Amino acid sequence: MAEVVRRCHRNLVVFWMTMAVELLLLLSVCPEITPPRRTNLGDATQRPQAVHLIKENEQVVIDNGLVRVTLSTPGGYVTGIQYNGVENVLDGRLDGNDRGYWDVVWNGNSDRLATSNFKIVTRNDHQVELSFAKTWNSSNSIAPLNVDRRVIVRRGLSGIYIYSIMEKPAEFPTVEIDQIRVVFKLQKLFNYMAISDSQQRIMPVAEDRYPGRCEVLAYKEAVLLTNPTNPSLRGQVDDKYQYSLEDKDNKVHGWMAAKPLVGFWMITPSDEFRVGGPIKQDLTSHTGPINLNMFVSTHYAGLDMDLEYRQGEPWKKVFGPFLVYLNSAPSGGKYSTLWEDAKRQMLQEVRSWPYNFVASPDFPPAGQRGQVFGQLVVADRYVSNKPIFAKDAYVGLAAPGNLGSWQTQTKGYQFWTQADRKGGFLINKVRPGIYNLYAWVPGVIGDYKLDAVITINPGSNMNLGLLTYNPPRNGPTLWEIGIPDRTAGEFFIPDPYPTLLNPLYMDHGRYRQYGLWERYAEIYPNKDLVFTVGVSNYARDWFYAHVTRNLGNGEYKAATWQIVFQLQNVLHTGNYTLQLALASASYAKLQVRFNDPNVPEPEFGTPGRIGFDNAIARHGIHGLYRFYSIQVPSNKLRKGSNTIYLTQSLSTTPFQGVMYDYIRFEEPGR
Repeated sequence: MAEVVRRCHRNLVVFWMTMAVELLLLLSVCPEITPPRRTNLGDATQRPQAVHLIKENEQVVIDNGLVRVTLSTPGGYVTGIQYNGVENVLDGRLDGNDRGYWDVVWNGNSDRLATSNFKIVTRNDHQVELSFAKTWNSSNSIAPLNVDRRVIVRRGLSGIYIYSIMEKPAEFPTVEIDQIRVVFKLQKLFNYMAISDSQQRIMPVAEDRYPGRCEVLAYKEAVLLTNPTNPSLRGQVDDKYQYSLEDKDNKVHGWMAAKPLVGFWMITPSDEFRVGGPIKQDLTSHTGPINLNMFVSTHYAGLDMDLEYRQGEPWKKVFGPFLVYLNSAPSGGKYSTLWEDAKRQMLQEVRSWPYNFVASPDFPPAGQRGQVFGQLVVADRYVSNKPIFAKDAYVGLAAPGNLGSWQTQTKGYQFWTQADRKGGFLINKVRPGIYNLYAWVPGVIGDYKLDAVITINPGSNMNLGLLTYNPPRNGPTLWEIGIPDRTAGEFFIPDPYPTLLNPLYMDHGRYRQYGLWERYAEIYPNKDLVFTVGVSNYARDWFYAHVTRNLGNGEYKAATWQIVFQLQNVLHTGNYTLQLALASASYAKLQVRFNDPNVPEPEFGTPGRIGFDNAIARHGIHGLYRFYSIQVPSNKLRKGSNTIYLTQSLSTTPFQGVMYDYIRFEEPGR
C-alpha cells in the first residue's frame, strides 16, 4: 500500500512539472498584452489595436480601433469622430471648421486658428501625434501669434489628447487677447449633460432657443423656453452661465446620449495653464449641445484681467494637453454608468500628469519639474496668543506680482494646492520658472505673499519652512457680518421666481437661478436694507447682492444699506477700523459714511468705478476679491447708537452692484 502511495505521489509531481514547463513555453512565444481601455463598459474581451494613420485629400484620419478621428489638412479642424457605431459624434450639419476647433478673441476679432502647415510628429503602433502649425506675418489679418496645435491618439484609449503651443515673439505688435478656448459641437443624439455629481439634467436643443420657441430675457444668453421640442422643459430658463464652475472643480464635464448609450467628455487633469487661480469661474458645457474647454476668458473677472500682450514682451505658453474622452455602455444601461467611468478616467489622467508621451520640448515631463513644501500659520493675537494652523489654505505659485495679483494673471502658469489641517502644503509638478508664493486662508481676511522670489529648476525640492501670515488687524473685534471665504454664499439668497426656474438649482446652488437680483425691490419695497448688530441674522437679513432698486420704466436708483450698532463708550486712543471685503463688484462705486448719510463727501469711497466681473447677471456668488481697511476717526462715532451707511452710487442698470464677503468693525488697538 505504501508503494502505491509513493508511485501516485511521483506521478503527480511529474504531471505538475510538465504543466509548468508547457506554460512557460507558451508564455515565451506569446506577445505581451496590455489591458485595453474598453470602448464598451460591458465588454472586457477587446484587445487594443495598433494606431493607424491614413492621409487622404485635404484630410487625415487617425484610427486606433476604438475611435476614428478625422481632421482637415492643413487647417487642423476636427471634422469627425467615429465611435461605437456612431458615424460622427460631432454635428455633421455644420461646416468642417465649425465642429471641433480652437478660437482666440483678439482686439475684438475672432480667429479659429486655421493652420497652414501639417506635420507627422510621432507615428508608431502605440501612438500618433500630429502638428498643425502657422507662423504669423504682418500681411495676415489674424491674431499675431505663432501657433502649433497638436493632436495625439494612443493605443487602447477611446479618446484624443489635444494641446497647443502659442507664442508671441517680442517683435510682434501689441495685442489684447480676451479669450482662448476649444469648442466641440455635438450631434443631437447627446441630450443629457453632466458637470458634477449634483449638476446633471436633460437639456434643451439648439432650436429651442430660436424665435417662436423662447422668450429672450434681460440679456441674450438667458431665455425662457415657451415652446420647446421637449414639452417637459416648458417654462424653464436656459442660460449657459448657470453651468459655470470654479476651475478647481472643472476637471470633467460633458454629454451623454441614450441610444446608443455613449458619453463625450472634456477631461482637464491640470489647471496649470488656466488663468486667474483656482476659484476663477468659467463656462463648461451648455445647450447646443456644446462642450468647451476655457483657457483664457474675462468671465467673472472682466477687464481687470491682464489681457494686453505688449510689443517687446515675448510670450509663449502651452495650453494642455487635455483629453477628449468617449465611453459607452450596453443598451438599457444608466447615464450614471458613463459618468462614474468618466470620473475614473479623470482620476487616472490626474495621476498620470504630467504626461510622459508628449513630443513637444515645451512640455516638461515629471523629471524636469520641481516642488516646494512648507507650513503656513496665521498670527492674530486678538484671536489666539499662539500661531493658528492655516487649515485648508489655498497656497500657490504664480508669476511675480503684487499681493493677490494671481487673480488677474493670464500669461504665466499657476500651481495651487490646499494645505492640510495643520497648514502643511506641498506644491509639486511645477514647471521650471520664477514665481512668487501666494496664499489665502478660508476664515481669514486678506492675502498672503512671500516676499522672496522662488526659482524652480528641474528636480527642485525646496523646503520653505514655517511661514507666518499676519492678516489685517488693528484691534479687537466689536462685531462682524458674514464669513471671510471670498463668496457671498452665506448671505440671504431669495427664492427664485416660480415662472423662471431651472429645476437643477432648487436646493443646491440656488444662487444660479435667474432673476434673483429683481427680488431685492420686492423684499424691500419702501426702504432699503437695515441690519441691526446683535438682532439681525446675516443668513436671513443680509441680501446676497447690493444691487440697484428697480423703479420701473427702465429706471434704477442707488440703494443705501445701513448697519446699526451700539457703542457703550467711544475710545479716543486711536482710530477704529472697518475691515471690508468684497466678493464681487460690477460697474460699481461704493461709498461709506458714518452717522450722517447726507455729508457730501463720504468717509471712504472706492477709487472710481470698480469691477467688471458681472457676477450678478451671470449667477456667480463671487467674482474678483477686493479688500479695504477703512480707518474711522473716533470723532465720527458716538456713545449709544451708531449707523454705517453703505451706498452703491452707480445705478443705470440692474446688474450694477457689489457682493460682500465679510465686514468687521474693530476698536482701537491695545
